[in-house]
Amino acid sequence: MRLALAFSLGATLACGAAFAADVPYLSGRVTDNAEILSADAERRITAHLKEHEDRTTNQIAVLTVPTLDGESVEEFAVKVFEGWKLGQKGKDNGVLVVVAPRERRMRIEVGYGLEGTLTDAHASRIIRDVMTPRFKSGDFDGGVEAGVTAIIARLTGAEPAASQPAARSEPQSFFDSGAADMPLHERILIGMFVFSIIGLFTVIGIATPGVGWFLYLFLIPAWAVFPMAIVGATGALWLLGIYLVGYPLAKLALSRSDWYRRAQHEIRTKGRTTIGGFTVGSSGGGGWSSSGSSGGFSGGGGSSGGGGASGSW
Repeated sequence: MRLALAFSLGATLACGAAFAADVPYLSGRVTDNAEILSADAERRITAHLKEHEDRTTNQIAVLTVPTLDGESVEEFAVKVFEGWKLGQKGKDNGVLVVVAPRERRMRIEVGYGLEGTLTDAHASRIIRDVMTPRFKSGDFDGGVEAGVTAIIARLTGAEPAASQPAARSEPQSFFDSGAADMPLHERILIGMFVFSIIGLFTVIGIATPGVGWFLYLFLIPAWAVFPMAIVGATGALWLLGIYLVGYPLAKLALSRSDWYRRAQHEIRTKGRTTIGGFTVGSSGGGGWSSSGSSGGFSGGGGSSGGGGASGSW
């Protein structure tokens, strides 16, 4: 029984190790396992890569895979790069281009010896400006070939034709204008977290008499900085403009309502009022504190100058 258990455990570990070390077979400078490239394009790219390697010794390889099987493209690219050992020993002058059409992910993995020339910023620009627009239109031949051409041009010091204004003619969408490079679902989740927090304080500021104008100024940096990671610089600028104009207008409109006047009167006479289930009151020299009926929201409380809001933030 012990022998059988030991054998079973050994077999399981061996299978796990074999799976973890699974790297596609290096069949040439272009390994199109996803079958997204035409034969002509594959020949042209291969010839271009060979000519560059003969001239510079830099080794560039292209790999397409149908799917990443749940693995991140970064981890997969490193695993393949190490398995294929791209670049010359001692020079580390290899580059790997990975394309996974099912996940719509790609990566340019750069060897240590070329990182000073083909920097992360340059690789990101090639993916964003050269390859992505062609992939979006279904042109995998053109996207891979133009990407390889841009990589070689960067390594040889030539100006890549694909990165000139003609390749940038496709307008960027509102959500692509400088936003962080992350999958759409991650951007949505992070956006929900960020906007729920600053949105909550914005609503409280609009609805709260007195301290609301302090929150208006306090939240300007938040609306200026945090949205950039979600919608990019252009999108964040639009949101900041909407906030700067919309907040005062909404507060002035709300201040004319009977409910707002009642809340303002209660704060002046009783020192507190209830807003949406939260008790809001003055505190000492003009600060404010709040507590929900369920205890789910708590301000910092105590001193003057909005200490409660700062504590919760």
